[in-house]
Amino acid sequence: MTAPADIAVAFQYTPPISTPTAPDATEPRWHIATRIAFRFAFVYFGAYVLLTQMLNSMVMIPGFGFPELGGLAPLRGPVLWVGAHVLGITRPFSAQLTGSGDKTFDWVQAFTMLLVATLATTIWSAVARERTNHAKLYAAFRVFLRFALGTTMLSYGFAKLIPLQMSAPGLTRLLEQYGDLSPMGVLWASIGASRSYEMVVGAAEVAGGLLVMIPQTTKIGAILCFVDTADVFALNMTYDVPVKLFAFHLVLMSVFLIAPDARRLVNIFLRGRADRLTLEPTLGGSARSRRVATTVQVAYAAYYAVFATWGSVRSWNQYGGGARKSPLYGIWEVQRMTVDGMERAPLLTDSTRWRRVLFDAPGFMQVRSMTDRPTGFVSTIDTVAHTIALKSSIPINASGSFLRPDSIKPPQTIAYGRPERSRLVIDGTLDGRELHVELAYRDPNAFMLRSRGFHWVQERPFNR
Repeated sequence: MTAPADIAVAFQYTPPISTPTAPDATEPRWHIATRIAFRFAFVYFGAYVLLTQMLNSMVMIPGFGFPELGGLAPLRGPVLWVGAHVLGITRPFSAQLTGSGDKTFDWVQAFTMLLVATLATTIWSAVARERTNHAKLYAAFRVFLRFALGTTMLSYGFAKLIPLQMSAPGLTRLLEQYGDLSPMGVLWASIGASRSYEMVVGAAEVAGGLLVMIPQTTKIGAILCFVDTADVFALNMTYDVPVKLFAFHLVLMSVFLIAPDARRLVNIFLRGRADRLTLEPTLGGSARSRRVATTVQVAYAAYYAVFATWGSVRSWNQYGGGARKSPLYGIWEVQRMTVDGMERAPLLTDSTRWRRVLFDAPGFMQVRSMTDRPTGFVSTIDTVAHTIALKSSIPINASGSFLRPDSIKPPQTIAYGRPERSRLVIDGTLDGRELHVELAYRDPNAFMLRSRGFHWVQERPFNR
């Protein structure tokens, strides 16, 4: 089937002239607003990439990672000063990494970058009043920003394509009440519960990242990155995920790459007019140097994709869905428990009587009381001697996350037996009390979330 002529013309690719016969007599003259906008974007986005997590994503060296330079001395000093003297923040705030990208430090750092970029743009514009364009610097900066955005998209994309970022709901999550979940917990659990959906989302991010890094496909890659990052930003905003600031910057970088073709894209997609997209600015003054620059960009994109895949597969086998499980993996419901020879009735008000025991990842055992209070233990299971060595007690929160230990206890060893596959018996002394616990296995795969599966045909909605 032949495409309409106007559509064919609209997407016709005209290669750059490889051997110009003579230099251009006149340099392109940018509008003054374009020059000012570029100067500001150059300073602000350049600083943001170099001072945040994007630099570490941009440089793929196995076994090596860049720290977030903006949080290190002396670069964090100006941020703390601006927070205290410009924004009037009286309480101390730290640059320490916590997993959140929306810390007070992050917002103040972004504001500081805005101040610096505004000042730098003002000085630059005053000094370069006679400058009509920044074409060469613009071409180099686009390459820099394309790879900063592309590598970030690849790092996040492969963490979903090989499902790591949102892991399948674990044993602790399966036992929680829906109303007790945080909005972020709901988002993580819902995406993690559908491994195929997470992989589709990851594939879209990987595609955007790869396409934007290759000069010939940068335009479609930037559009795809914009769609991906806008969706991520919307989810972060509506589910209170603390990566709002970072996601917003990824949206802005995508817009920057699309902006030169905004009018042409409107003509093509909204007005139905034939138009040609601009060619991606190239590096180098000769045909050979341009070919080398393009080859290097494509080669690094391929290199990054290979090592990102390798890293994600390794992480999947280390701590993702492919990681080893505990030898006693599963949810074990307490049927009977005695403490110092005395039977403990299963009263829902008893905060010391065990209700269930969870074995998930190797080296971890979680005990839930009748009041559903969780207590975690670092454990080593000896499947030959049938013993469990408890090295320390670790308090955990309702979602099963580790918190800082409040005390380190001496190692304690208890014995276990499995008279049947579905039965577990624990005997021993724990915290000075003689325990005898009889437990029954509860299959995690019996939960509706795991057992429902996929159905092509449904006569009625199955929404529970």
